Amino acid sequence: MAAPAFIPPDYRHYEKQAVPCEGLRAAGGDLKFYHLEKSGEPVPDAIAVSARNFLAREGLVAGLADGEGGLDCGFVILHRCGADFYFLLMTVWRGANEAWEAVWHRDAGMADFARFEPAYPGAAMLRPTFCVWELGVVAHESAAWSRYLASPRADADLARWRDDLFAGTV
Repeated sequence: MAAPAFIPPDYRHYEKQAVPCEGLRAAGGDLKFYHLEKSGEPVPDAIAVSARNFLAREGLVAGLADGEGGLDCGFVILHRCGADFYFLLMTVWRGANEAWEAVWHRDAGMADFARFEPAYPGAAMLRPTFCVWELGVVAHESAAWSRYLASPRADADLARWRDDLFAGTV
């Protein structure tokens, strides 16, 4: 049986670490925040500050309010991919149980994050969502949101969701 053509023969998979960080809270949003990094290659502080400033400057957290006094809850992953490339993924829960995502990137030489527009063959129909490492955080957050949805959804339940963070190897 032939191997999938899109996996280079020299690719060797390795583990990364999910690191929970201080969340982002504003009038419109309540977002958990994670760094995703290879062991020994943490997200540099300057990039982490840049990502938070980008989200704040663009009003991306404050602008999440639903207009009826509610707020959007979700999570952000700042993923270090190699030496100088980063994905910034923001996922919010909409329609009670749907994950909605926005994706930005930053590469060496870029002064700030920018919307990620994939240039892959077939990108008009298929678009990237999460890589295998990001899915470790997504799986945890899916289960955490499900626990919240099954709760009475009181303030204490929302606080439990906020404190339910994932840290570990993916």
